[in-house]
Amino acid sequence: MSISENKKIYFASDQHFGAPTAELSFPREQKFVAWLDEIKKDAEAIFLLGDLFDFWFEYKKVVPKGFVRVLGKLAEIRDSGIPIYFFVGNHDLWMSDYFEKELNIPVYHDNQEYTFGNKTFLIGHGDGKGPGDKGYKRMKRVFTNPLSKWIFRWLHPDVGVSLAQYLSVKNKLISGEADVKYLGEENEWLIQYSKRKLESKHYDYLIFGHRHLPMIIQVGERSEYVNLGDWIGYFTYGVFNGDTFELKTFELDKNAKKD
Repeated sequence: MSISENKKIYFASDQHFGAPTAELSFPREQKFVAWLDEIKKDAEAIFLLGDLFDFWFEYKKVVPKGFVRVLGKLAEIRDSGIPIYFFVGNHDLWMSDYFEKELNIPVYHDNQEYTFGNKTFLIGHGDGKGPGDKGYKRMKRVFTNPLSKWIFRWLHPDVGVSLAQYLSVKNKLISGEADVKYLGEENEWLIQYSKRKLESKHYDYLIFGHRHLPMIIQVGERSEYVNLGDWIGYFTYGVFNGDTFELKTFELDKNAKKD
């Protein structure tokens, strides 16, 4: 993919909209929509690296209610011609074809490789990668089994979605403290995973979400591992200008006039 003059590629991950409640999530959704409004001015492409929602399930005829402003803004940007790429995370791993059919946004369930200018990228959510996290890896195999989806589909949405939202909030990082601490290279699974990937192929940037802790770590002579952080406490995002990659924090302009 070539990058036009004065254009940039943007990356964001782990918004977890809907958690811990729809009401408490709403200000974060508004902030994310404001960010999308800002970056659409010079975006060559936008990459969303998973866990946009704290829970997502696509029935044959319906999807969970809510998130109207987020989905509407994504549709607006996509309709303007700006490509958007979505990578499924562990909280929205039951995503199917709704984004592709309704928003014209491709959905990926594993890592993808890209070349932007003369830089190579490996991009994904990051869940279940690297050593350790064996409990989650077993759980993911269960939840991605077609039988599990079939069973869940037969629960009435008022029961199934409510139960799933409760369990999702109760068992995730949004309420924990483990992810706010850097554990060191030897204990950061995605750093170890990135180093192993570099043994077989060179990438300039290996970009993931999932970890919720924004960081850029050199993992090779000309390679950097990037974690995008989240939109829960950090509100960080990545931007590549065709030459360099950096992490930034989005702050609302409190002086901006509202319509």
